[in-house]
Amino acid sequence: MSDATATKPYTLGVGEKATPVMVYTLTTLVRGEIITKEQLRVSTYLRTQAAPEFVGLYNANVLIFGGPGGIQQASYAEYFIPTLQILAYHLVPPAKDPPDYDPSEPNRKMEPSILLVGTFRFNGNLRMATQANLAKYLDVARESFFSIYDVEITNPGLPSANPLKVPLVLARLTTAVLAIRSA
Repeated sequence: MSDATATKPYTLGVGEKATPVMVYTLTTLVRGEIITKEQLRVSTYLRTQAAPEFVGLYNANVLIFGGPGGIQQASYAEYFIPTLQILAYHLVPPAKDPPDYDPSEPNRKMEPSILLVGTFRFNGNLRMATQANLAKYLDVARESFFSIYDVEITNPGLPSANPLKVPLVLARLTTAVLAIRSA
């Protein structure tokens, strides 16, 4: 998906910023720019009260999976996705936010995990209590979106695509398929 766009389909207001993100739904992968307030941490935006009902993406490049033609590509100046359809979301590298946790917090561990979203595989780490396991983590989790850290994203249906490495992915808890990697 190309970043080349001659003109911007938006004008930033005072105190706003445009940030490139990737959004995963059941049938699409969308790369575009999201407009937010400057002080907002975009990487965790969907976990906040500021999350809208529709996420607007500008200069959107879309991969559509499935259907009779296989993978299709499309580009849109503006593209709106119902937040309820978003399964995973992250900043486009090299963009990144500071960590959303205190690395020195006691009694926490990073559990190597796999998140499956459609045809995408996210190998990363879940941050949880040292005494917890994946089942306990899921039993007590209550947020709409959870974080997975130090993630490598692959898709066997896109063999020519290199793995994408991102520091943080948000994923929808109610649609997450999670696994612990085998030793």
